Amino acid sequence: MKNITVGVLGGLGPMASVYFYEMVVNMTDAKTDQEHVDMIITNRATTPDRTAFIVGKSTQDPSEVLIDDAKKLEKYGVDFIVMTCNTAHYFYDKIANSVNIPLVNIVEETIKHAKATNHKKLGILATTGNISTNLYQNMCEKYGIEYLVLDENRQSQVMEIIYDDIKSGKPANMNKFNDIVDYLKENNCDGVILGCTELSILKNDNNLDGDFYIDSLEMLARETIVKSGRKLK
Repeated sequence: MKNITVGVLGGLGPMASVYFYEMVVNMTDAKTDQEHVDMIITNRATTPDRTAFIVGKSTQDPSEVLIDDAKKLEKYGVDFIVMTCNTAHYFYDKIANSVNIPLVNIVEETIKHAKATNHKKLGILATTGNISTNLYQNMCEKYGIEYLVLDENRQSQVMEIIYDDIKSGKPANMNKFNDIVDYLKENNCDGVILGCTELSILKNDNNLDGDFYIDSLEMLARETIVKSGRKLK
């Protein structure tokens, strides 16, 4: 069987890429080094901020950097590409069309898992850039799942958790996070999408329940392992 190599568009942010790589290693059923997934990771931390561009606070287009790195990964010989940033999937079509190898869609993999595990209504926690482009809302509609997005005040609190806490290297404010989750539960959400890779770090650091909290980065790791022809634990 042909050995499959994965290209990872990373650095979005850097700690999320570190966590993704660790997750793939930990989730692979491997007894030797050679049974693990071959990966080439671009840790392009200088990629312009995705949300800032999407909401009009920056004129620096992140897709130019992402497309350039995707082409470099293709030239290196990877068989498919994954991108460790949900918000960057706003540029999914542009990036996918720039190369001749598959680009796995983290948003679709996450919602497919939610559908397979019989979730009926999902609370969506993601960056304002992600929310404003309806990435998860549109995917929920595609798969026939109800969803709830936050009001402006609660959404700003999510951004504080992502940017002021996790991206700044500080522990997440779990009182603030739990208040938001309580609101989603009160509105009949039977699951919460962690639609930002920084929130995946929050889940890991606080040992959150894997059935209620659907971790987009974990779904991407699972698909990476399976698509590489390796075994899941």
